[in-house]
Amino acid sequence: MQPSPPSLLELREITKSFPGVRALEDVQFDLRPGEVHALVGENGAGKSTLVKILSGVYQADRGAIWLSGAPVQILNPAHAQVLGISPVHQELQLEPYLSVAENIFLGRQPTGRFGVVDHRRMHREARRLLDSLGVAIDPAAAIESISIAQRQIVAIARAVLSTARVIIFDEPTSALTERETALLFGMITKLRETGIGIIYISHRLEEIFRLCDRVTVLRDGRYIATKSVAETDRLELIGLMIGRDISDLFRKEAAPIRETVLEVRRLSRKGLLHDISFSLRRGEIVGLAGLVGAGRTDLARAIFGDITFDFGEIVVAGKTISGHHSPRRAIAAGIALVPEDRKEQGLVLGLSVRQNISLATLPALSRLAFIGASDEERLARSYIELLTIKTPSIDQKALYLSGGNQQRVVLGKWLATHPKVLIVDEPTRGIDVRAKASIHGLLCDLAKQGVAILMISSDLPEILAMSDRILVMHRGRITGELSAREATQEGVMHYATGRTRP
Repeated sequence: MQPSPPSLLELREITKSFPGVRALEDVQFDLRPGEVHALVGENGAGKSTLVKILSGVYQADRGAIWLSGAPVQILNPAHAQVLGISPVHQELQLEPYLSVAENIFLGRQPTGRFGVVDHRRMHREARRLLDSLGVAIDPAAAIESISIAQRQIVAIARAVLSTARVIIFDEPTSALTERETALLFGMITKLRETGIGIIYISHRLEEIFRLCDRVTVLRDGRYIATKSVAETDRLELIGLMIGRDISDLFRKEAAPIRETVLEVRRLSRKGLLHDISFSLRRGEIVGLAGLVGAGRTDLARAIFGDITFDFGEIVVAGKTISGHHSPRRAIAAGIALVPEDRKEQGLVLGLSVRQNISLATLPALSRLAFIGASDEERLARSYIELLTIKTPSIDQKALYLSGGNQQRVVLGKWLATHPKVLIVDEPTRGIDVRAKASIHGLLCDLAKQGVAILMISSDLPEILAMSDRILVMHRGRITGELSAREATQEGVMHYATGRTRP
């Protein structure tokens, strides 16, 4: 048996506490040169805290970090970069008003004479880097004008450009299509061939088995095990993550499908949506699939009144929404939208759980312009209990909840409006396997109660498992419809790439 290669990075007995919470206790981890090492665990397991210690955001209370055989103390994020540790965070840390090229080269812009930034050279080199990754993104485009998936690629390009010895990928594929994920994996393969060590964090276990060499499991802030990927399987990993054996994941439960509650007729907006028509029935979960840029989110926003449409009509429970469509009109008609980006669009992070849950129903809770505190508290507690939101109190800021619990708060806010139609855009993005099963169970319960659900997801297995019907979009058009019985990944991708015949 050959001895293991020396570690590029080693963490020993890392411990970190916050007021009232021990986030990490005696955690160990090691990374070898040219290795892709997965770090997995449920939300709240300590993965993010460990990454922030490695990134210099936090200092460990106790423990040691060794880099290339020498002890180091990572003082701050800039020092981490100097040491060659480069994170690509799940919550993208990009400057929205700067261009793609400016974000890629931020802090290391090429300069010409007199120290002036050479913008032409910067854009040329950014285009060359993006081309090498196989993506067509305009280096001059503002970050705020491109999609979440494209922003993810920009963040990855910025990490690749740095002279990193260790790159940390935190949920890098959460907003990527299959094609973009394949491009990312190809890039990671090239990086590992140069001896760079990769720490890979993902809730998508199929990616762990496809890409990684070893996997370390954390649970409740403690080190549980390190396994060779070749010597473990999905069920064993899930059991290690949640602390008990599990033989199967959640499966969709059938619900009675009743009368039509939503009709979208010939909805069009120049450059975005083209002649879209479909219907939703009570108790039905309809999946909306397609590649990034297909127009799924634009369609959801148009139905919700967040963007205007040029032509067409929306009918809810037999009543046409007339006049200037708006979110207020949509809510009054019984439509709710859980957006794809919970932190930017779904929550006010600085407000409490109680305040966030009540946001969409404030008019009903107010009397003479004053919010009824007891009614608001009663509402919040009821949805905390219904959705099993883990929070120390109803006044805890949403900022400090795990991703899965933040998603439940967003769902609670919209369920409080008692919607007839619930649109969920990437409802399980970036949350762990148990939280994902919980969200799936909740959607099935809502369908049984007669809610019509339109579910947008880039996770094809999720779409296939949860949908009664699947609508597929390509470039702003619906190109195909599949029943649950006939749907396959190949069939969905057939329509997602623009082909309209079976």
